[in-house]
Amino acid sequence: MDICARSRPPFLAGAKRVAVGALAAAVLVTLTAATGVSQAAARSDPRPAPSDGLSVALFGASEVSPPGASLAVLSGAPEAALLEPALLDPVLSAPGDTAPVARPRPRVDCRHVKCVALTFDDGPGRYTDTLLRHLAKYHAHATFFVVGSNVVVYPRVLRRTVAAGHEIGNHTWSHPVLTRLSAAGVRSQLVRTDRAVKAAAGVVPQLVRPPYGAFNKAVSRQIARPLVLWNVDTLDWRYRNSATVARRALRPVRPGSIILFHDIHRTTVGAIPHVLKSLAKRGYRFVTVSELFGGHVPHVAFGAAPPKLL
Repeated sequence: MDICARSRPPFLAGAKRVAVGALAAAVLVTLTAATGVSQAAARSDPRPAPSDGLSVALFGASEVSPPGASLAVLSGAPEAALLEPALLDPVLSAPGDTAPVARPRPRVDCRHVKCVALTFDDGPGRYTDTLLRHLAKYHAHATFFVVGSNVVVYPRVLRRTVAAGHEIGNHTWSHPVLTRLSAAGVRSQLVRTDRAVKAAAGVVPQLVRPPYGAFNKAVSRQIARPLVLWNVDTLDWRYRNSATVARRALRPVRPGSIILFHDIHRTTVGAIPHVLKSLAKRGYRFVTVSELFGGHVPHVAFGAAPPKLL
């Protein structure tokens, strides 16, 4: 028996009951609000981060891996599966739909200054936002050759890329070997990606990079836009080590170089700060492919001629 309770004045006992009731109500309100927030978050971002298996299926193979590997990319996957609401782009790096926006800069004349074009293939992907932050720190512009099937998964990442002042190129819809497709198949790969990019970011790619760098006269006849290759290959798809990737980018680089990276690899994105710092110390400017050629990209571009430094 609670002696204290027996001797407690009635008005204090009632006050205790009121306080306990108020506390319980507050807890209930808090739990209800938290549940509502979590449900709202789930509705706004229903898709979990892609598993490794999904990443491989969507991202495909890289440029110089065995061409046969690309034929398995999305093979047999119904087109509608790529557009399911469950595959909406999650915010992976920061809340909202903002991007590190590159500061305005004067036009760069690569005939008179040392320029290098950093290019990133196969995205957008889960590491692209981190890459955008690295590039913004050095006021660097790059060219992203995107895969259409990834654009529909990460549309907001693409919008942030465009907002930051980077150039977007077409890298086909599903990363096939174009020389193995019919003329209609080649056109379809490019048109679908153009539409996806336009829908996501309001721009249409003016450059094309054929997967694996594979093209011939038949393919070239179907593509009126410049075909952009590279003259520095980091082989980052093979060497999943940031130090190795950085070394392979820095050793052969020359003014006018086009460097090939893939922003779908975490180790590649991890190499970029060192690449940017080292090249900036050497006096390089980081430009888009179109800027590298002064807005006149040749039909097949491997790299630009060295500048005529004054």
